[in-house]
Amino acid sequence: MAENWPGWRGPSGDGISAEKNLPTRWSKTENIAWRKPIAGEGHSSPIVWGNRVFLTTSLTEKNERRLLCLSRLDGRTVWERVVLKSAPETIHRLNSRASGTPATDGKYVYATFLLAKGEMVIAPNVGAERMITPGRIMVAAYDFAGNEKWKTDVGDFVSAHGFNSCPVLFEDVVIINGDHDGDAYIVALDRKTGKERWRTPRENKTRSYVTPIIRKIGDRTQMILSGSISVASYDPRTGKRHWILDGPTEQFVASMVYNGEHVFVTGGYPERHILAIDPKGTGNVTKTHVVWRTNRGAAYVPSPILSGDYLLVVGDNGIANCFDAKSGESLWQERLGRGQSASPVVADGIVYFFSNRGEATVVRPGDKFEVVARNSLDEPISSSPAISQGQIFVRTHEALYCIGKGR
Repeated sequence: MAENWPGWRGPSGDGISAEKNLPTRWSKTENIAWRKPIAGEGHSSPIVWGNRVFLTTSLTEKNERRLLCLSRLDGRTVWERVVLKSAPETIHRLNSRASGTPATDGKYVYATFLLAKGEMVIAPNVGAERMITPGRIMVAAYDFAGNEKWKTDVGDFVSAHGFNSCPVLFEDVVIINGDHDGDAYIVALDRKTGKERWRTPRENKTRSYVTPIIRKIGDRTQMILSGSISVASYDPRTGKRHWILDGPTEQFVASMVYNGEHVFVTGGYPERHILAIDPKGTGNVTKTHVVWRTNRGAAYVPSPILSGDYLLVVGDNGIANCFDAKSGESLWQERLGRGQSASPVVADGIVYFFSNRGEATVVRPGDKFEVVARNSLDEPISSSPAISQGQIFVRTHEALYCIGKGR
């Protein structure tokens, strides 16, 4: 089954691909369809629709934030647009100024960047006086020919760690998570016009960088995310909250996953936890709907992945853990590399992990640790991969790789 990869973590936002017979072995010179050097910096992931690949980049020395459209067939540039010109905002050393993965519905491509205000302010919530540059979240829509359709300023954003918010598409809106160290919010915009459809405040003033997942659970459609010192579910049509779970920590980066029974969260800072949550509650479910929890093997940045009965989590330190998703039993723990920022993907029962050093560990989930292959591109990786039409798209700090057979 050939499929598009239209946004952060793919068609369902959880890193799961329905494709089969993907490549499991490659090197910088083996099983590479093409390599496209990418100017500037960016930790955003590529997205794929048909024969088009989209990604964002920041040419900081030019104060430019750009959206790129490439040919999936050979990597050539189809078009490139300056979405916005902005002075550089303050960022964490592991962040970039183009970290938000764009999204597409096959007609428009939606991208997010931060427009720096220019003035310096004292950073909230960092424990020491530090001057940073705040900004405003900008969302832009382009058609597949590269024409700007609209651009909307959705609100303030202040964080000592910089900006990242991946747009999420649902029915006729594009949803943006605005968790930050000020008056945090979630906002939905009309996909055709960019006009605001709804806005809901968040519970606390604490930065997080989680992309929501949206699922039909029972008779409710739920948009679920961690952040703002909570895990919470909202109606994506109205922004009305279904339920909330307090904590278990302050800040989150990793997205959640859902296996049809439980939602799973891993995070964050300063404490790290893995929780399995029953999402069928209402109101405050802190004491009633946590199915299991553990501190073992929790990740801060990389999102978890589900494969059959297994929940796999790789920590920022490169140590992977496999759990029985139903019970939370730890099945194995193995070191994959020295560090990891990318979120894993799974296809045809095979999980792909990418380390910060450009090493890929291909694993078959099970009660015991089984390595299918180890590969390396010998270039740093901070972005998560995309899968489409039998190929794997991997962004390094230098280039975009298309792994697999050429077309």
